[in-house]
Amino acid sequence: MSTDPRTRYVGPEQQEPDQQEHPGHSDAMEPEPDYGEGTYRGSGKLTGRRALITGGDSGIGRAVSLAFAREGADVMISYLEAEEDDARETCRLVTDAGRKAVPMAGDIQEEQHCRRLVERCVEELGGLDILVNNAAYQMSRKGIADISTEQFDRVMKTNVYAMFWLCKAALPHLSEGSAIINTTSIQAYEPSPNLLDYATTKAAILNFTKGLAQELAPKGIRVNSVAPGPIWTPLIPATMPAEKVGEFGADTPLGRAGQPAELAPAYVFLASDDSTYITGERIGATGGRPLP
Repeated sequence: MSTDPRTRYVGPEQQEPDQQEHPGHSDAMEPEPDYGEGTYRGSGKLTGRRALITGGDSGIGRAVSLAFAREGADVMISYLEAEEDDARETCRLVTDAGRKAVPMAGDIQEEQHCRRLVERCVEELGGLDILVNNAAYQMSRKGIADISTEQFDRVMKTNVYAMFWLCKAALPHLSEGSAIINTTSIQAYEPSPNLLDYATTKAAILNFTKGLAQELAPKGIRVNSVAPGPIWTPLIPATMPAEKVGEFGADTPLGRAGQPAELAPAYVFLASDDSTYITGERIGATGGRPLP
């Protein structure tokens, strides 16, 4: 029997209207996000591949790490030092799937760290086939007057500069059949005033994806993106007001926030040979909110 997408997961009325200190932690959320531990079944779509996933400690990054591992890929994850506990859990899920997990803490706002991430991935995994630029920073503000230059810099460097640096560092190690997948957002199309700086970066990511895809297609390397809508991850209680957390996802046609486990198959599809004729595109996962 098919699952009703409206009721597969809890609705906003069952979400705790709470806040956490940034960057937030998965096990402190109520309810805790679903990463696919009990549901995702692999079928060898990524056997022998080597993947680097930023923001792999929790949220979408953890779900993608788990799915990639169950599809046969070895995984390296990057994360902030404050996310060490969540990162350990992601690594456990990867190793339980029988694949190698390599964690590396640090701040991707630093170009040298981005270069080192790629270098260590190649050293530890023997190469690099899939780069997932997923890590992001946001912080809700009342409006542009409340966005400091310091915050604007952090958002830009985490979301855009790091993607640029990582792609540039990864390119010499990628070959025919490799894939780059960037996480954009519905915010690229429907910017919220309280997330002005974040939304700006997500639009940049979308454009960057389209442009880089044109350059790399003749080399047999594909570049695509996933555009999530409201997804229930630690970023939400760590960056948004409590009242927004409590009603998060209620404004979608499906009436709820999405779960990380619901996005992971899109990343698997774009990383695998199932999508060999797709590049420069984006997959929307918005709970029914239409994208142009």
